[in-house]
Amino acid sequence: MTVVRPETTRAWTALRGHFEAHGRGLDLREAFARDPGRFAAFSLQAPEVFADLSKNLIDVATRRFLLDLAAECGLEARRDAMFAGQPINTTEGRAVLHTALRAPRGQGPFSDDVHGVLDRMLALAERVRDTATSGITDVVNIGIGGSDLGPAMVVPALDAYAHRGLRLHFVSNVDGHDIVPVLRGLDPARTLFIVASKTFTTQETLANAQTARAWFLDAGPASGLGVADIARHFVAATTNVKAAADFGITETFGFWDWVGGRYSLWSAIGLPIAIAIGAEHFRALLAGAHAMDRHFATAPLTQNLPVQLGLLDVWYRNFHGFTSRSLAPYHQGLKRLPAYLQQLEMESNGKGVDLAGQPLAAGSSPVVWGEPGTNGQHAYFQMLHQGTDVIPVEFILVKMPAHDRADLPAAVRDSLTGQHAKLLANGLAQSQALMLGKTAADAARERPPTAAPGADPAMIARHRSFPGNRPSTTFVLDALTPPSLGALIAMFEHRVFTSAAVWGLNAFDQWGVELGKALAGELLPRLDSGDATGLDASTAGLLARVRA
Repeated sequence: MTVVRPETTRAWTALRGHFEAHGRGLDLREAFARDPGRFAAFSLQAPEVFADLSKNLIDVATRRFLLDLAAECGLEARRDAMFAGQPINTTEGRAVLHTALRAPRGQGPFSDDVHGVLDRMLALAERVRDTATSGITDVVNIGIGGSDLGPAMVVPALDAYAHRGLRLHFVSNVDGHDIVPVLRGLDPARTLFIVASKTFTTQETLANAQTARAWFLDAGPASGLGVADIARHFVAATTNVKAAADFGITETFGFWDWVGGRYSLWSAIGLPIAIAIGAEHFRALLAGAHAMDRHFATAPLTQNLPVQLGLLDVWYRNFHGFTSRSLAPYHQGLKRLPAYLQQLEMESNGKGVDLAGQPLAAGSSPVVWGEPGTNGQHAYFQMLHQGTDVIPVEFILVKMPAHDRADLPAAVRDSLTGQHAKLLANGLAQSQALMLGKTAADAARERPPTAAPGADPAMIARHRSFPGNRPSTTFVLDALTPPSLGALIAMFEHRVFTSAAVWGLNAFDQWGVELGKALAGELLPRLDSGDATGLDASTAGLLARVRA
């Protein structure tokens, strides 16, 4: 595939000139004053997701030049190649077909294989959910990275749809302080472990799985359980059937080399999601993602939400020089979404060379971080409003709450309704405040709630002023449901693809994680022996320190 270096295109040169002449000095307050139709012009409706882009530092010319850049960089051809199953993961010679995992039966590549595994997986999920027969009350997912972050994000997000007789637990860190508190409260006779590792060789996952196995064999005899019962209480999402069998697992669910880890929640890695919400809702999650896939594949680029978001990322990263982006989901169920998107974006686009292996001339992935609102307001929003760095913020608002209200007293239901109104008001207000700011003159006309006795009023006013003109995007979902969450996640996936296509990099490998793992394997025996031969002075000194 031909690599187009974006900085060599005519559109890039035009964008640079536009930025210097107009983009750098764009004032959102003036833009709204000039154009009462700005909200409508810069808002998009995609499947399940509405997006207001009007509070971003863009105008009609910016959008036109960015679309020209997408065309010169071959975005549509690369997108079509992905959906066609071409090996666009060039360093590993693999197709990238996570979209096939959510295509309806008969409508995607490898459909028979995909739906065969899906049917088996959902059948197991329904058996486990029949708690009167299965006897299972606790499900422990043991994985790391994509084998953990997706399910660990989706399960709490869809708590309103979760089985009330099952508790889902997630163990990922090789640090024993992660698994021990989980095991402490479990009954082996009523627990199902899911070992999620494509190769069944992931160091952290296998270490935790062996600990869980040891615990099961130690605690099991009191309930009449032994080695033979591992096959009933452990299952695996893996392609290494032999290694799983050697462990004692006989029920395995495979997936394919064209499913990257951070795109795998739609596959057998989603088993804990299916157990939590059931087969019907898991299929609805897939359907929401598929609807966004079709939008990305077919919508005109001017109305294509993932494309517009990915191009906005290029605009901010490469022209404004914004190196990070904050995510503020105003829904507690989305508390793990920032962590999930950190892997999705930073592992995908955190690259320094293009598809041809040449150093990138422009910056790639921004740092992605955040917390749910309103918690973030009482933590880092001070910096977002008044700090020296400009950090674009993305708000996610959900119109209708999903509280499980059937068994709640009327007074509690009324209180929760009021709380949700407060939540929405805060989300709307924060994006408004970032844009509007407050001048020192306006602050001087106000009576400050507290001020040091004898303090200079002008000085206090400067402390209480806000620069404003700080960009934000607001996404609105009608409700947080399996289809809307599926669409939201797929939107972020395709957004990452878009910016990667413009930068000309491979978003689907992750060689950067390999070196540390290899060195850890070399250092592990040295922790026993103390042998520091050939180590650098710092590592040798630290080795001695931790062994002392």
